[in-house]
Amino acid sequence: QVQLVESGGGLVQAGGSLRLSCAASGRTFSSYAMAWFRQAPGKEREFVAAISRSGGNTRYADSVKGRFTISRDNAKNTIYLQMNSLEPEDTAVYYCGADRSVASVSWVSVRENEYDLWGQGTQVTVSS
Repeated sequence: QVQLVESGGGLVQAGGSLRLSCAASGRTFSSYAMAWFRQAPGKEREFVAAISRSGGNTRYADSVKGRFTISRDNAKNTIYLQMNSLEPEDTAVYYCGADRSVASVSWVSVRENEYDLWGQGTQVTVSS
């Protein structure tokens, strides 16, 4: 059974950086489109970034464009989220999700209901 495990969260000052990782078990990782979502206290989970199966296509929420970068290493069954210039508003639990029904190597979705497998989340706290 495929599992996703996030890591790399923590406490950082505003303006700092963190890199999140999401490691997947199983041999079919390269066939999944992947994404990061986040959920702040009292708010709904929201889209952050997504990457296609091949890694050649990415999408970002407007709030993180230019600050966050999503990438993947299919040889390591891992995706990453490099977060720079962090702001207190970025404080949330960050989840990685897998879209396991993707047929196209370039397809990527920003819709939460397209992702059917989730990790347990990692806390990111940005202090002002």
